[in-house]
Amino acid sequence: MSEVEMDSVLGNMVRAIAMLESSRHFAGLIPEVRVNLVYAMPGAKGPGEVAAIDGRMTRVNGWPRASGLPAFGASDHMARLIVEARKYDPSIRAGINFAWTPELLAWLVARGMDPVEIDRSNEPPESAAGDGNSIPWKVAVVAASRPTFPRLFFENPAPGKEPLFVLVGANALEVAARACEIAAGFLRIDANV
Repeated sequence: MSEVEMDSVLGNMVRAIAMLESSRHFAGLIPEVRVNLVYAMPGAKGPGEVAAIDGRMTRVNGWPRASGLPAFGASDHMARLIVEARKYDPSIRAGINFAWTPELLAWLVARGMDPVEIDRSNEPPESAAGDGNSIPWKVAVVAASRPTFPRLFFENPAPGKEPLFVLVGANALEVAARACEIAAGFLRIDANV
């Protein structure tokens, strides 16, 4: 990994985190498992080449707050998801997770967004067994759903699993901006509150 590329990724992450932290709207979409934002190096092959928020992002006094600084290797699940998604679409380098609710899903669909559903009840037993085995299966389901890799998808509610949306894109700032737009439109909170 070149230092120039690493600095570029980390700088983009810092700007994206600042955007998320300034959005009171986005605080309303932070799930129980918290939020992570990830951004992969070009050609990333594993989590060590993906920057993420160390400790994830949580809610403090009604505002989103990063628990730590962005660092390479700070995420496992979201980092592996992005690395796997890049096998289908190398332009995808970033992703963010946020809360799923039936109301948010209906709102998105009413606005012409068509997020892909990952139905966990269809997951093969070998994929569901063991921590981390399900990511290749989930990403393959998403990839097979459309001619081009969808930018928004979700896992439906399942026993022991919190349902989440995942938004992917070219860089951290892009996915953070889109997540903030969704939150602002859906929650309609006065930005001055």
